[in-house]
Amino acid sequence: MKSFTYHQTTKIIFGKGKIEELPEIAKAFGKKVLLVSTPATTPALEAQYDRVKKLLSDKGLELFHFDGVVPNPTVDSISAGAKMAREAGVELVIGLGGGSSMDSAKAISVEATHPGSSWDYLFYKNQPDPEKLLPVIAVSTTSGTGSQVTQVAVITNPELRDKSALYNNILYPQVCIVDPELMVSVSKFVTACTGFDVFCHAFESLIHPANSAYVNMMAMQAIGLVVENLPRLVNNLETVRLREKMAWADILAGLCIANAGVTLPHGMGMAIGGMYPHVAHGEALAIIYPAFAEFTQSSEVNKFAQLARILNPKLNRLSDEDAAAQSPFEITKFIEKIGLNKSLKDVMVPENELEKLAEQCMVLPDYKNNPRVASKEEMLELVIKCTH
Repeated sequence: MKSFTYHQTTKIIFGKGKIEELPEIAKAFGKKVLLVSTPATTPALEAQYDRVKKLLSDKGLELFHFDGVVPNPTVDSISAGAKMAREAGVELVIGLGGGSSMDSAKAISVEATHPGSSWDYLFYKNQPDPEKLLPVIAVSTTSGTGSQVTQVAVITNPELRDKSALYNNILYPQVCIVDPELMVSVSKFVTACTGFDVFCHAFESLIHPANSAYVNMMAMQAIGLVVENLPRLVNNLETVRLREKMAWADILAGLCIANAGVTLPHGMGMAIGGMYPHVAHGEALAIIYPAFAEFTQSSEVNKFAQLARILNPKLNRLSDEDAAAQSPFEITKFIEKIGLNKSLKDVMVPENELEKLAEQCMVLPDYKNNPRVASKEEMLELVIKCTH
């Protein structure tokens, strides 16, 4: 067997009603708490925030609420949250929401305790690694990014039109609470986008050069859970049992990327999100995946054959080569089932910027982890294919 190292420091608390345990967990880290979330744009979100704030304040915790998180969190939004954290002298940060809120909580914990901006601490910068941070509790309300169990915080610099990440083991949340009952109000579009992100995390970990027997085991289970449950969930949004299955798949896939990583599609998806922030991350991945599969499948036949057979068990009778060759078609069918069959043209990516987008797809090193590494010319061809 291939040797490996597996690292995970986040305490995972999973199950219906587990949000009730948040106050006692928080008290162990201090009395002054910064709650980090998006604005309460719907009555359901407002009720959720009020519930969490009441849980915390009823236990005597002093609460400060930063509700300035934006999709594809920006350096400015992180700075605003860090300023509030410093001025209030908080001892703990709680990220409540999807990946944007949890990533923001991690990045705020860095900027609030270190000089400069969170952007100074991106994984490829020469700045010293962040040291002692404010502890973070991640409370996930979507099933998608896996941020509650990873050492990654994704942020965007709108001025540079660049989306990148902080990456350091110190960024693992101390605790995460995954309560499927918090997820029943998530919209169909967000459910589909975040659910497809789970699928991508799991499969890209499976084909990543840093994968291992442990990662492969979790990735295969996560893929199976998504394929079985996500198409049903997008048409039955309030079914807690399906939310529970997807929440578990999200944890598994998050654990996978924390210990292996992502490949070509995520680098491309980050580039799209950085240049066109109106495009959701999972939406970008769905646009990319058929072209990615067509480009890559012959370089990782066994894994693509496994994926194709999970998507369509009738392919079990085919050879690995033939099953793998069917994977782009099966992925496309799955994307259609969850309502994300779009192109770059559909999300208003200008045709005159395709070359610039292809260049941006090669800024992050994720594409180098792909079984087939794209050249500059091939990357442009991939981007052009994604426009149709």
